[in-house]
Amino acid sequence: MAQVIALVDDDRNILTSVSIALEAEGYEVRTYGDGDEALRGISARPVDMAVLDIKMPRMDGLELLQRLRQSTQMPIIFLTSKDDETDELQGLRMGADDYIKKPFSQRLLIERIKTLLRRTELAQGKGTAPDPGQTLVRGELVLDGARHLCTWKGKEIDLTVTEFLLVKALAVRPGHVKNRDQLMDAAYGEHIYVDDRTIDSHIKRLRKKFKAVDDDFQQIETLYGVGYKYKE
Repeated sequence: MAQVIALVDDDRNILTSVSIALEAEGYEVRTYGDGDEALRGISARPVDMAVLDIKMPRMDGLELLQRLRQSTQMPIIFLTSKDDETDELQGLRMGADDYIKKPFSQRLLIERIKTLLRRTELAQGKGTAPDPGQTLVRGELVLDGARHLCTWKGKEIDLTVTEFLLVKALAVRPGHVKNRDQLMDAAYGEHIYVDDRTIDSHIKRLRKKFKAVDDDFQQIETLYGVGYKYKE
C-alpha cells in the first residue's frame, strides 16, 4: 500500500508540480490549500507524513503544526521562504522534523521525505519482528524500538521519530560525546545535511518533554562547541 503524504500550500503551482513528482515516486498525495482545510482532512483521513508551508491564509503552518502535534507524531517538513528564520526555529521547537527553504529542488524534497519515512519505519520496527535487542534500557530510560515507545521513570514520553532517534543515538553510549554531525546522521541519515540549529532546537524540545514528567531531568548534557552526551 502506498504511503500517504499531505501537501499543504496556498500556491497551486507548488501543489501541482510537487504532487506529480511525489506520485511518480509511488506516493499517494493529498493536497490542501490552507491549514484549516488540511486539519479537517488529516483528522478525518490520517496520513503518513505532512509537508506544510508556513505562510498560509486562515490557519498558518505553525498553528497547523501545533494542532497536529496534539494527536500525531508523524514526520512533518516545513516549506519556508528565505526570510523565515524565526519561523523555522519556532517550527522546530514546536515539533517539526525538518524544513526546506523556497525555492527548493524537488529532488531534495523527495530525498528528505524518503529519509524521514524510512527512519520512521526503522524507529517503529516496521517490517521486522520485534526482539529484545530493539529495547534499550539506560537507568530510568527505556526506548522500545518495536513500539516506538519512550518512558522515563515509568512515564511515557511522546516523541517524534527524529526525537526518538536522537535520544537513542545519545543513550546507546552514555558518557560519550556526539557532535552535531553524528547526531544529524543518526536522525536524518548520511548525505542529508541540516544546519546546527536544527539539532539544537530538537534537543531543546527533548529536554522540555522530559522535564514535563521530571523537573530534575538532566541526563542530556551540552558540551559547548563540541556537542551533546547522555550522562552515565
